[in-house]
Parts: sequence; structure tokens; C-alpha cells
Amino acid sequence: MTSQKTPQTMKPATAAKKLGVYLEATPAEFRAGVVSRDELNALQADPPEWLRDLRRDGPHPRPVVAAKLGISIGGLARGGITEPLTTEQIDALKADDPEWLQRERSTQAEVRRETARLKARESGD
Repeated sequence: MTSQKTPQTMKPATAAKKLGVYLEATPAEFRAGVVSRDELNALQADPPEWLRDLRRDGPHPRPVVAAKLGISIGGLARGGITEPLTTEQIDALKADDPEWLQRERSTQAEVRRETARLKARESGD
């Protein structure tokens, strides 16, 4: 009784999320199939040109945009950013430094301070 181990696969959307790229910007063949765990590991270990380009230039998914701006995903929505942005657009936003972005960065910094304070208090007890 030997069981054949089937490779673990995931939908392209899941793989794109794990790779930190916007699914709609990936090649059609990536979006059309399924991705095995081994294929995902290979893409992470030795990214093809299209993946390097997407990671460098975008368009980037909202979690990546939020991280690059130093704010939360909710902060993006409050700032009216609902679409993926390119690296160039993110850099332009940083340069403009609109009031909403300053406010969201301040909020995010306060959340991080509070999280660190609570964590320190828990570890001290």
C-alpha cells in the first residue's frame, strides 16, 4: 500500500500574492495554469526576467504599495488609492508627500509604537 504523493498546487492568484506581484500584470501563461509548490520555490529562488521586472517596476498590489509608502492598506483606501501603482507612481507620491500620506504615516507609526509597548509589557510579566 504505497500512496502516490501528489504535488501541492495553488491558484495563480495565491502564487502571485506569495510572490508579491499584481496578478493581472503577470504573463498569460502564469495566470492560465496552476502553480506547484516546487514551481513557486523555483520562481522565488531564481526569478525570471518578467518577475524581476514586476518586482522592480510594478504595477504593485496594494499590500506592496502600502509597505513602500509606510502605511496600512486601510490608509491607502482612506487616501483614495484603490488601484495598483507602479514604482514611479509610488516615488512621485513620496515626493509630493500629500497631507493624507503624512497623516497615515503618523497613524502607522503610532500603531507600531503601541504594538511594541504591548509586546514589551507582555514579555515583562
